[in-house]
Amino acid sequence: MKFTLSWLKDHLETDATVAEIAETLTDIGLEVEDVQDPAERLAGFTLGRVTKADKHPDADKLTVCQVETAEGMQQIICGAPNARQGITAVIASPGTYVPGIDTTIGVGKIRGVESHGMMCSEREMELSDEHEGIIELPSGEVGQRFSDWLARNDPAKVDPVIEIAITPNRPDALGVRGIALDLAARGLGTMKPAPEASVPGTFPSPIGVSIDDDTRQGGCFLFAGRMIRGVTNGPSPEWLQDRLRAIGLRPISALVDITNFFTYDRNRPLHVFDAARVAGDLRVHRAKGGETLQALDEREYTFAPGMVVISDDTGVESIGGIMGGEHTGCTEETVDVFLEAALWDHVQIAETGRALKIHSDARYRFERGVDPEFNMPGLELATRMILDLCGGEASEVVTAGEVPDVSRAYRLDTDRVQSLVGMEIPADEQRATLEALGFRLEGDMAHVPSWRPDVMGEADLVEEVARIASLTRLEGRPMPRAQVGVPKPVLSPLQKRETNARRTAAALGYNECVTYSFIDSTAAALFGGGGDDTMLANPISSEMSHMRPDLLPGLLQAAARNQARGQTDLALFEVGHAFHGGEPEDQRLQVSGLLVGRTGPKDVHGTSRTVDLYDAKADAEAVLSAIGAPAKVQILRGAADWWHPGRHGKICLGPKKVLGVFGELHPKVSRALDVKGPAVGFTIWPAEVPQPRRSGATRAALQISDLQPVERDFAFVVDAEVEAAALVNAAAGADKQLIENVRVFDEFVGGSLGENKKSLAITVRLQPHEKTLKDADIEAVSRKIVEKVEKATGGVLRG
Repeated sequence: MKFTLSWLKDHLETDATVAEIAETLTDIGLEVEDVQDPAERLAGFTLGRVTKADKHPDADKLTVCQVETAEGMQQIICGAPNARQGITAVIASPGTYVPGIDTTIGVGKIRGVESHGMMCSEREMELSDEHEGIIELPSGEVGQRFSDWLARNDPAKVDPVIEIAITPNRPDALGVRGIALDLAARGLGTMKPAPEASVPGTFPSPIGVSIDDDTRQGGCFLFAGRMIRGVTNGPSPEWLQDRLRAIGLRPISALVDITNFFTYDRNRPLHVFDAARVAGDLRVHRAKGGETLQALDEREYTFAPGMVVISDDTGVESIGGIMGGEHTGCTEETVDVFLEAALWDHVQIAETGRALKIHSDARYRFERGVDPEFNMPGLELATRMILDLCGGEASEVVTAGEVPDVSRAYRLDTDRVQSLVGMEIPADEQRATLEALGFRLEGDMAHVPSWRPDVMGEADLVEEVARIASLTRLEGRPMPRAQVGVPKPVLSPLQKRETNARRTAAALGYNECVTYSFIDSTAAALFGGGGDDTMLANPISSEMSHMRPDLLPGLLQAAARNQARGQTDLALFEVGHAFHGGEPEDQRLQVSGLLVGRTGPKDVHGTSRTVDLYDAKADAEAVLSAIGAPAKVQILRGAADWWHPGRHGKICLGPKKVLGVFGELHPKVSRALDVKGPAVGFTIWPAEVPQPRRSGATRAALQISDLQPVERDFAFVVDAEVEAAALVNAAAGADKQLIENVRVFDEFVGGSLGENKKSLAITVRLQPHEKTLKDADIEAVSRKIVEKVEKATGGVLRG
């Protein structure tokens, strides 16, 4: 869940800093995963004024500018077309890091003329994609910090973004107002009054709604909506677009952006239908099976019997509570819309979403729970915003079903806080805490607010009081022993993985090393360490002054010692902890392997060769398989600096979930540690591997199709920088049920393709499971593959 500081302050009156808010959120159980503060990133940029601009003597497109800066008059060479005398620009002085080009500015010569800094565009500072020219400011003082100027003139660009992890039992924290309520209960501010709206309808809705009888229980409890006619669906206001971009959403149009706003602001997913494309009334019902829908994500879904869908007179138009259909989606030509707000059964949402493999913001919220009593107020608020931003006229509200009764109350025993969590909190403070969280107290009974489905008993009341008081005050109390004697030894899952990794590496031919946890500062600095936080106060020697940040330095030093004694072909591994800080929690278990030299001695059959990154990749995958890692992983770039920039890969389960790294060590690292020849290796973090869903040792039944597979070859002409993985993933996503495998078998560069172009040829294996494929089926899949690849890579099918 992401939100900006200004968004939070729409609901919370507070003077707290971002750091205070982040610390408090984690302390009350809403763990902060990331804080992005653009002001910190832009702190080094200042304003300067161009007092003179002349053409470069040796370059027509360069301008030699005399710029008045905080350091005095400086000469700066600029290639922007709008660099001219009199403008106020943003200056990156020597020593300033520019994030958009990942470069620290220095003093240099451009075509023989010195340049002392840089005048920046918005893209170079990661403010937008604009890079046609440098920034021109309408005002500003020379030497003023650019972040301060933005804070006064365009605060949205320096609005901090906070990301928190949401546990499944806290759906109320999926809305910004729910987060603000927790902070206010802690005392970090005061809640602002909740906005209210009541929009009377001026005409009957021409679109009616209904829910089938077999769908009211376990499907849809309430379906409400109204028509708004005469709207203008243009771009949404800048403030709304800025908020959506800040949390990673792409602004689409005013109507769609409004529904996204309420999804994040109040945890209230909504949907808008283009009323002109709705035939008749809307009906919520269970699918008979076999119906299809082209959804807004441009994929076609086929429904199984029992799935809950929304249909008009022509057929299915939306997947209830998960995703709308493309046919009734709103566009810039939309004039009349039908705004829908409904309450769905969370179990049904989860089952349908998993079966169809759809991940949407609406599904994420409905399957965890939304506030049922906010359904109708949310519809009114969204109606008011649509009328304010898009104009139009609203009809009367039409409804089917009713709001379910979720009212419940539990006895508040103020003495249980002491017995359950060992905290002494006055009874008055406990009652004040619950009231601040929205509970209604009547005597010793606490009535639970409708937006808190996680509170299901008296112990949950104690938990609420304890976490708001501060989880850091929780005291561990030893429990009485249930049995006498020494318990049986039990290995933890991580210990079992450590054992399996060690055995697998040894079976692959590696020799295990046990090196010191202390290394010298030079070696530590090569691997991201060597700081004061890992320096020993009383080291054994100068060569053991720092805690190791990685296992590879010790393995490389061991390899260098062996090479000095004539042992050139080495396979070494180690299992142990690496240290990234001076606190107990700043250590991480890892498995590292190192290969140096050749794969074996000289042989008459020519099987000996130099080890390469594919040897390390195969061994890393074998170790990961032994410790239970999933078979399907992604290989991405972007590992640490001690890996060769073009000969390595990160083994990931997504951009943020890195299981390990393999590849060739950077030559500068090998030279610094006196290792001769290329060295390849791998590092695996066992704790990052997800726990298996099943604990049994049995395998799932083998699924083999007795139908003939079909292979088809395609060759695409793409830009030279396009990665083969992007093309393979696009082709594989054309039909995940039918496409069994995609692999690259040829790459061609040059010839008639032209500059910066290449041809990638792939083989796609189609494996049917229900019937033998006909030519028409194969051609249909082939067209999908071509469309997906062209859309994802910009390539074209080679003639």
